[in-house]
Amino acid sequence: MVGLEPTNLAVHDFESCVFANFTTSARVLRNLELSKNCSIIHYIGLFVCPIFVVWVRKANNYLLIMAKIISLVNQKGGVGKTTSAINLATYLAAAGKFVLLVDLDPQGNASSGLGFDIRTIDKSLYHSMILGEHPSKIIMRTETLGHDLIPSSQDLAGAGIELVHMDNREFRLYNVLREIRTNYDYIIIDSPPSLGLLTINGLVASDEIIIPVQTEYFALEGLSQLLNTITLVRENLQPNLKIMGALLTMYDKRNRLARQVVKEVQDHFPGHVFDSIIPRSVRLAEAPGFGKSILGFDAFSRGARSYKNFAKEVINLEKKDTKKFSV
Repeated sequence: MVGLEPTNLAVHDFESCVFANFTTSARVLRNLELSKNCSIIHYIGLFVCPIFVVWVRKANNYLLIMAKIISLVNQKGGVGKTTSAINLATYLAAAGKFVLLVDLDPQGNASSGLGFDIRTIDKSLYHSMILGEHPSKIIMRTETLGHDLIPSSQDLAGAGIELVHMDNREFRLYNVLREIRTNYDYIIIDSPPSLGLLTINGLVASDEIIIPVQTEYFALEGLSQLLNTITLVRENLQPNLKIMGALLTMYDKRNRLARQVVKEVQDHFPGHVFDSIIPRSVRLAEAPGFGKSILGFDAFSRGARSYKNFAKEVINLEKKDTKKFSV
């Protein structure tokens, strides 16, 4: 489903579709129950109310289109992972998609980078993963229409220890996102810079992985360990986990070393390196300090153009491999 412009859809029920609280639309539609024989999806625009009819029941089965869940992962810090997560989610939403950004990093940089103070947030991802709170109660709206956030908090720092003694500890995030997966086109996970239980939860919950790689010395350092971890997760926990590609970040075309790193990464991941390369940019570095994505901060900068092209690549890859689930 391609979102029009309301912020997000409400939870799908397998016996009926009960749609959505569009807080930004001209009118609020609540608790619309439809016949078991067919389901009609109503999209309400911001000022107009076009109705699109989508048949989602066929041969006594419901055909559900579920969000693609993508984790940005690299245990090496300072590679532009959080910046890429924020701006990928923002540009996907700007392209008309319903997007949820999940801040899995206890540092909460993705949350603060979108203007939220994690010290004053009442409920965060911790409350869903550890305390069992329904995720719909902790989702926050960002300034970009169609872009929601599950924020992090300082409580999440202790979650890695608490998870050790929990049942199905690797599937806690998977279970959280399963509650709301049909509400979005994309769910983007900003993983912490480690290979601990939080990152493992992010990998298990994901369909695909994007690996941000800094175009500097030691760029490939630790990647072998990450790839081994991904292999172990695929063999034991999430057999369908795929690597979408490597994203080259902090690129300075004037630097010979940066050009060499680009070639080295392309040699190591043939066919799995995004064409879009994120430049080293002062504007990209400044944007989080104002609580904005690069789209909201300087939409005409080089970094903004690069992330816009990157989001287009992700959408084009999705078009080639559209997933439809029936239950």
